[in-house]
Amino acid sequence: MRLTRAALTVAATALAPALLLAGPAFAAGQQAAPASVSAAPGSDGTGTPVSEMSDDDLRVAILRILADEDSGKRVTREAQELLDSGTAEEMRQWLETGYPLAQAEDDKVALFRILADPDSGKRVTREINELLDNGTAEEIRQWLETGHRLAQAEDDRVAIVSILSRPGISDALRAAVEEALDGTPEEMRYFLEFGQYEVDA
Repeated sequence: MRLTRAALTVAATALAPALLLAGPAFAAGQQAAPASVSAAPGSDGTGTPVSEMSDDDLRVAILRILADEDSGKRVTREAQELLDSGTAEEMRQWLETGYPLAQAEDDKVALFRILADPDSGKRVTREINELLDNGTAEEIRQWLETGHRLAQAEDDRVAIVSILSRPGISDALRAAVEEALDGTPEEMRYFLEFGQYEVDA
């Protein structure tokens, strides 16, 4: 299992730009793709059930999914094919069953992509492995939307604290570390990626 996962992780790293239009990039503050197609709104902006959508509503719902910059490769490909040549019944069926399956596949690709990131810390890595072993599609989606940010923040806090143990740390960097620890998850990530190197530059 682990050997297969390692191989998939390497492949996801190499193919990440092609596999995902945009991943759940924590550092950029991007949001993950929609959680559930059953809540996909109709053209009137309400949560009209898929079974009650008109032909136009179905097309609008798929257009909204396609327009989401965080939709992954499989979701995007299938949505485009439906808009190009799909019947109303095919669109309805995809929204009800095909979209969740495509989203689940794209979400797993996103997990492997994060797992392969050298900046992913112990908690992020542990939680991804748990999800890949036992997580449902809904649990994976929830983690990508909220859990990743929290896990990354904890790992970043540990990494920032470790800076204090560096030999010969300057007073300016020590003060910057203490300030970063009081910041938001996004501010801590920025500090690790850029801020710490700007202090003593």
